[in-house]
Amino acid sequence: MLESAIEKRLKKEIEKIGGKALKFVSPGMSGMPDRIVLLPGGEIVFVELKAPGKKRRKLQEYRAKELQTLGFRVECIDSIDGVNRFVKQLIEGR
Repeated sequence: MLESAIEKRLKKEIEKIGGKALKFVSPGMSGMPDRIVLLPGGEIVFVELKAPGKKRRKLQEYRAKELQTLGFRVECIDSIDGVNRFVKQLIEGR
């Protein structure tokens, strides 16, 4: 399965629950997560998407830790099942 298929599914599932999964590009700041998920109520989650079994690069790990230090939730998802688990957690957390 391709990373793009997982990314497309994430976008679709987040929109179903009333949110947005925006492509996140930060010029001059390499290693940032792929998507910024905006949810009703002002919740923000950064999501790095990977092909199944692939891991974040060291710079991506560093950026995730920077965001977490600022208080943001950062997830790394590498499967459709991972997308489903993530969305289920979001729904249950409301």
